[in-house]
Amino acid sequence: MDEPLLRQLLVDVSKGVCDPDEAVRRLRHLPFADLGFARVDHHRALRQGFAEAVYGPGKSPEQSASIVVELLGAAPGPVLLTRATPGQVAAAQRAATDAGYGEATVTATGGLSLAAWRPAPPRPGRVLVVTAGTADLPVADECRAVLDALGFSPTLLADCGVAGVHRLLASFEELQDADVVVVVAGMEGALASLVGGVTAAPVVAVPTSVGYGASLEGVTALLAMLASCASGITVVGIDNGYGAAFAVARLLR
Repeated sequence: MDEPLLRQLLVDVSKGVCDPDEAVRRLRHLPFADLGFARVDHHRALRQGFAEAVYGPGKSPEQSASIVVELLGAAPGPVLLTRATPGQVAAAQRAATDAGYGEATVTATGGLSLAAWRPAPPRPGRVLVVTAGTADLPVADECRAVLDALGFSPTLLADCGVAGVHRLLASFEELQDADVVVVVAGMEGALASLVGGVTAAPVVAVPTSVGYGASLEGVTALLAMLASCASGITVVGIDNGYGAAFAVARLLR
């Protein structure tokens, strides 16, 4: 249940449209729903403005589908199934369709999928997603898919790494006009510092596991971004395009 639904419930009770016992029944499930294998957090949309997402790894297709349907029945906003296998997506699609919630938009991200039901209405805000290389696109695609589900319309600038810095500078005006910039980079992660030094917009940096031996599967990029001399950069975990998108959503609320 989100804030508009809760307000409407209180209005309905005050006007006699909803019986108090029925209101209590609805509110009883507000904190969470216990499915036995998961306690689905229905209060999160009220606390944070966005519903809980379903993280696919470690869950069976049936468990993923049950959580998705539970979330779809609780609030009208978007529901996300992230890092999902084709089997998990298929099971959730069937369950959601059978329950009358329709199909999801599915985005392939690095061999896995992100399924999104009921995208949010369009939100204001110019969001730019910049990748250092083409190999960083799967993480950028995850970020863009989540942003789309949350109502934003991100613009992608791909393959703008510091080995050919003129490629980034060709889009200097776009960097200046952005409200938030997400930088997705592996290797040594230098692109985040460069972008952070040329735009006044908040910068959310996403280190990726792309790179050769000394990149240490993203640890080098992570440490470089954390140690950036461009002040105020927000850094999320390695390959965490989902987390970057939610950082943007919080900034632009």
